[in-house]
Amino acid sequence: MSNNGPVLQLALDFANISQALRAAREAVAGGAQWLEAGTPLIKSEGLESVRALCREFPAHTIVADMKTMDAGRVEVEMAAKAGADVVAVLGAASDSTIAECVEAGQRYDARIMVDLAEVADPPARARRAQELGAAIIGVHCPIDVQMRGEDPLQSLREVVEAVDIPVAVAGGLNSETAPLAAQAGAQIIIVGGAITKAPDATEATRTILQAIRSGQAIATDLYKRGGSEQLRELFAKCTTANISDAMHRKGWLPGIKSVISGAKAAGPAITVWTYPGDWAKPVEAIDQAQPGSVLVIDVRGEGPAVWGEEATKSCLQRELAGVVINGALRDSAEIRELRFPSFAKLVAPAAGDPKGMGMIGPPLKIGETAVRPGDWVIGDDDGVVVVPQERAVEVANRAVAVVERESREKAEIDAGSTLGKVVELERWEQQGRE
Repeated sequence: MSNNGPVLQLALDFANISQALRAAREAVAGGAQWLEAGTPLIKSEGLESVRALCREFPAHTIVADMKTMDAGRVEVEMAAKAGADVVAVLGAASDSTIAECVEAGQRYDARIMVDLAEVADPPARARRAQELGAAIIGVHCPIDVQMRGEDPLQSLREVVEAVDIPVAVAGGLNSETAPLAAQAGAQIIIVGGAITKAPDATEATRTILQAIRSGQAIATDLYKRGGSEQLRELFAKCTTANISDAMHRKGWLPGIKSVISGAKAAGPAITVWTYPGDWAKPVEAIDQAQPGSVLVIDVRGEGPAVWGEEATKSCLQRELAGVVINGALRDSAEIRELRFPSFAKLVAPAAGDPKGMGMIGPPLKIGETAVRPGDWVIGDDDGVVVVPQERAVEVANRAVAVVERESREKAEIDAGSTLGKVVELERWEQQGRE
């Protein structure tokens, strides 16, 4: 460990060695002490990723995040021979596997870190790992768990108190949370995206080290995850394209476009189904809607209009977040002047009559996408996406992660590269079989 306080370990969770090395060079210039070949990197590039880090950074501690679950002796031996100083095995592995990892590590001069990700009783498993000879315990909130709004600091103190060996902590740490981890007793602070996704990884590393060494959080708007109370804030950081990516390109409403350039809506849905031209239920729904909600009206994608200027003004009075119409609206010039986020499939001059047919609050299906009351609806210049309410926290956090990843890629493009070169696109084209 370092004499100057906790060690900063950089997690390089890339698919390509070239991207990992670029980020590592910047982070080392900023003061990163340990470099981790992350599990995605090892799975993609093999242990050549460890060798590459050893060649370029011979004075740094190199960690191989193997996440070993079986065949401990073989995997540790391979990683150690490639140059790894520390090899990570899962705490969920059997005692036999951990013992084999420790024995192989002793033979090849590699320390074993036991990663407690998703174990049922972290303190108890940490004590047993220490008994088996582990050199380091890793308290880890996995990425997929982070997306549900959880963090690694919840069990950190308990694990630190349970063992006498160094404890590492990982899981979405940034310049605000890294000093908290140090104060809780972590001797190794593992940071990934807050550095590797930063446009300037050198400056990001310096900032996090400053926060750790001073013990004072440094405020950031980036690399933060949230829960249900932060949904509106999280979705505000993302475009509908980011959200669609986070949902594996699903959730969009085909053919529905923004009436107002630059307008954005985000809020839980209140749904309406009505007949073409019958604007009674859409207008009645305005008075039933909660502030901040988005009115979603399904008119089978047909005209005449069921919406106009006066309905829009009513939404402003009720502080709604927007309206989405699978059908037609009119008074588009007036709606643009009012700047109320409005999305529709059609614009038409003719309206129908308020006959009162239809329903408020039914489940809808527009194209292949279901829309239920309470689902989150987000619209911008690219169109509209719908996020199921039970997945809203996860999808919002994943969409923010997309924004962060793209910010790094954009910085590399601005520095003179191209997207195809940055992500090595040709290497990752899906290969067919003859």
